[in-house]
Formats: sequence, structure tokens, C-alpha cells
Amino acid sequence: SHERICQYIAKESDSLVVSVGYRLAPEHKYPAAYEDCLSATQHFLQHLQHYAVDPARVTVCGDSAGGNLAAAVSQTLAGSSDLPRLRAQILIYPGLQALDFNLPSYQQNRGVPLLFQERAVFYSLQYVQGDASNLEEVLEGSHIPPDMRLKYSKWVNPD
Repeated sequence: SHERICQYIAKESDSLVVSVGYRLAPEHKYPAAYEDCLSATQHFLQHLQHYAVDPARVTVCGDSAGGNLAAAVSQTLAGSSDLPRLRAQILIYPGLQALDFNLPSYQQNRGVPLLFQERAVFYSLQYVQGDASNLEEVLEGSHIPPDMRLKYSKWVNPD
């Protein structure tokens, strides 16, 4: 699905682009996709000389769920001393938080095509648990215990 954009990025940036075909939800729920992306990135970083890639120029990128995966892989590898450090991460409309799907951006864009608020929650649930049985609970925000909501309110709140 992303072959053309990968080709474009490779051509315009004079770069090598590696696109990871990870397992998809709901057949393969979390952490399958993360494990695939982490494994592929580690393998690539271990074999950079085979591809004639400068270790100081490796970047990960992803959009939507792929943005979430790129961020997670970056965080995991940040503490690794046996692999080259990633230069950067490019996150295009990544799904990065699931505490509150009623923040202003979700409210302002709840009915904007292509990814309506309800659809965003549906796909998030498919990705994490392989089904969307508690869709209404998540839309209401009742899926998070009050103490956890309070703990993260400094970072995730309407203000």
C-alpha cells in the first residue's frame, strides 16, 4: 500500500528506503506488529554494511499505526548500546495515546473523513486487542481508571 510513497521518498531524498511488511490486526494483535518492526529494524542495523548505509543516517518513519510502531521501535532502541543510534523518527499522524479519545483534536475532527473519531477508536482497539467489543466504553472514556487518568493528566488533558 505504501510502495509509491516509499519510492518517491527514496528518489527525492537519494536514500535507501526499507518498508517493513508487518503482521496486521485483527488476526495478529499487539505486540505482533511491534515485534516484526523491531526485529526488522534490528536486523537492518546489524547489516548496514551489506547495504552500504552510513550508520549515522538511519531514520525510522511511519504513519498512523506505523507511526506508533516507529515511535515504539525508537524508544526501545534508544537504550541499546550494541546497535547504531537512530538519527531521527518521522511520525505522520501517529496513534500515540489511548487514554482519552475526547481531547480537542478528536472533538474538532470527529466527523472529518477519512478517519472519523469512532473509526480511529475502532482501529485502535483492533490493533491492541483484536476486537472492538468495548468501543462505547472507550469513546466515553470509562476504560481508564480514575487514578490513572489523574496520574497522566499533566500530559493528556484538554488544556
